[in-house]
Amino acid sequence: MSEAEEERIRRRQLEVFWRLHEGLPQQGPGSDASTRRALDLARPIARAPRMLDLGCGPGRQTLVLAGDPGGHVLALDLVAPFLEQLDARAVEAGLADRITTREGSMAELDPASFPDGAFDLIWSEGAIYNVGFDAGLANWKRLLAPGGRIAVTEAAWLVDDPPEPVRAFWSREYPAMRSREANRRAIEEGGYRLLGDFVLPEQDWWEGYYGSIEARLDALRDECGDEAGRAMVDAYDQELEVVRTGLHAFGYVFFVMERAG
Repeated sequence: MSEAEEERIRRRQLEVFWRLHEGLPQQGPGSDASTRRALDLARPIARAPRMLDLGCGPGRQTLVLAGDPGGHVLALDLVAPFLEQLDARAVEAGLADRITTREGSMAELDPASFPDGAFDLIWSEGAIYNVGFDAGLANWKRLLAPGGRIAVTEAAWLVDDPPEPVRAFWSREYPAMRSREANRRAIEEGGYRLLGDFVLPEQDWWEGYYGSIEARLDALRDECGDEAGRAMVDAYDQELEVVRTGLHAFGYVFFVMERAG
């Protein structure tokens, strides 16, 4: 395949991605209720806490954080349109003075911009997999002030013997996925104390995310007559089926922890 053809396919895939995701309130499973539940597990936190939301996307959870503890949130994401969406939503919610957006990678938190001990609360919903669970916890630890907390969601196996289609999907899409217990051990071994964890309820997958993806996919399906477009539609159909049939075997687990030393 020529470079020009590869570039055409990449552009088509990106076009389909944006058709499915643009303007959604969130870019993965979650809900305000689950964010608040995790925030309760993280308490007590500093008064007017300094918060860092890594991989914030369009910022559904950012708005919750900015509105509840009453501190300031630095929201980081690589995708500029998501940050623009968050900025607009913050203005609408009257929270613009509590949220600062910054375009950047959670894998490149240089000490000049992100000094040691700068944050009381680090948050990351549906994004730590981009750097790896263990690596994220290791690299972010220095950013915590004394008594600081970290809260993340991470995909995890909930059973030992998942159905084969579900196992095959995740083995391809996220081979590093481990069990809930394995992640608990990694938290302890990484120098943290687990304050609590819980599995996101099934509605967190469908309301605000996969339900919207499915509706848009139905509208898009007839328009994708080219091979690259059909391949993207087929891939999302498979993902939706795995979520629809496999949530007893896997899920997003919200892990809330504090630095042990």
